[in-house]
Amino acid sequence: MTSEPIEEEVKQTKTERFAQWLMDRAEKKEEKETSLESLMKFNIFLSITTVVGLFGSVALDYVMMAYLWI
Repeated sequence: MTSEPIEEEVKQTKTERFAQWLMDRAEKKEEKETSLESLMKFNIFLSITTVVGLFGSVALDYVMMAYLWI
């Protein structure tokens, strides 16, 4: 004889629904921030590439020095 768990549908209270909504919103915000971080890194990469392309390797040396100071 095997007993299977009986799933009961429990109504959520307003507080539980609000807490779930807050957690879902926080997860979406984290995903969005991750997307923004990758866009910022790509923008920095393009900016450095443009500066080096326009001004040559001397600009790359200055960029590397500034990056190491930070």
